Amino acid sequence: MGRKNKGRCVRRNKQLDVQEKEELVRAPHSFVIHRGLPGEHIVELTRDFRRVMEPFTASDLKERKRNTIKDFVSVAGVLHVSHMAIFTRTENGMYFKLCRVPRGPTLMFKLHNFSLSRDVVSMTKKQLVFEEAFKTSPLIVLNNFSGEGMHMKLMASMFQNMFPTINLTTVNLSTIRRCVCLNYNSTTNMIDFRHYAIKIAPVGLSRNVKKLMQAKIPNLAKCEDFSEFITKAALSESEAEDDPASHVTLPQKLTSRGNHESGKSAIRLFELGPRLTLQLVKVENGLLEGEVLYHDLIVKSEEEKLLIAKKREKKKNLKLNRKKTQEENVKRKESKKEEAKEKSLKGMKKKQSERDIIIKKIAKESVELHKNEEDDDAQYYRDEVGEEPDKDLFDGNSKKRKSQTFTPRYKSKKVKTK
Repeated sequence: MGRKNKGRCVRRNKQLDVQEKEELVRAPHSFVIHRGLPGEHIVELTRDFRRVMEPFTASDLKERKRNTIKDFVSVAGVLHVSHMAIFTRTENGMYFKLCRVPRGPTLMFKLHNFSLSRDVVSMTKKQLVFEEAFKTSPLIVLNNFSGEGMHMKLMASMFQNMFPTINLTTVNLSTIRRCVCLNYNSTTNMIDFRHYAIKIAPVGLSRNVKKLMQAKIPNLAKCEDFSEFITKAALSESEAEDDPASHVTLPQKLTSRGNHESGKSAIRLFELGPRLTLQLVKVENGLLEGEVLYHDLIVKSEEEKLLIAKKREKKKNLKLNRKKTQEENVKRKESKKEEAKEKSLKGMKKKQSERDIIIKKIAKESVELHKNEEDDDAQYYRDEVGEEPDKDLFDGNSKKRKSQTFTPRYKSKKVKTK
């Protein structure tokens, strides 16, 4: 009898058909991994960059040395992954590769300088790190990416497409709590990467009133009356520190206290890290391989480009021919297996038929031998006794009849019951 009621674990792990929202499916997802020589800094930098790309990234991605890029690309479609960021460390330095999955292009940057998030946060006087900020994607801000050249447009579009688009008419300002700033220096061709947390504070309020709005208990030890505490002259943090250029008029009400619609507020940025200084080195047409569309260090002539294209075409044809021969070999092996299987089945059938014939022959011989033995016994009885034997004496079924008509001479004992 099987169990009718399902176990607790089975009931708890029941799979439900949950359909994802279109907004979540269309949002760009990413993998952030590291390759090359091992080191503590590159592992921690990878974790910090995953923190920047949250929530649409694999924060706890388990990667091993035996995992190849094909392994990540094979599962990218199921997980809606559109971009892959790779930190590589070689003997010449560290590099940052940004790939569009699954067909490219690939942008390769040289990583000149970087600072980890823990170092950046420890240097700031006022720290603002809270988990709620990482539940929504950051705002992307690009500066000086309007230069000439195909590589500039490609860089700008690649960085913009890494993060979800924002609809200005329907966006909720309370969800924008982080900012990623990229500044391109045209003289040095360097890109400065910064990551900030956004805080909006009301303007025109004294520090004492601001404490009351933030639900903080004020210290009234030096005041005779509560009105004295409110009317006491004290500049707010926004008036003392913020630049008037950072003051904005809010188009909608925010969840933070004191920020009302059509009211003036100041925008403050608190750096979260990491800091990166990047330089574009190469742009490839495919995913980590293919035609080089741009190279910052090497410039090749048209003849060299044609030779490279011919080599690539030759390599592609060799790969196709190898694949074709492999498929033919697989088909030939499968046909050989089927032929061997058919031969083995025919041989088995032939052996079975021969075995049946031999068994029938042995059975026939045994019956004839049994008859001959009975005839010999009857003849021996005649010679010795001088009379004809009874019919049932040498009959094979006599024993069966005797066993069927046999009755025991003793009676079964009855068990006495008290």
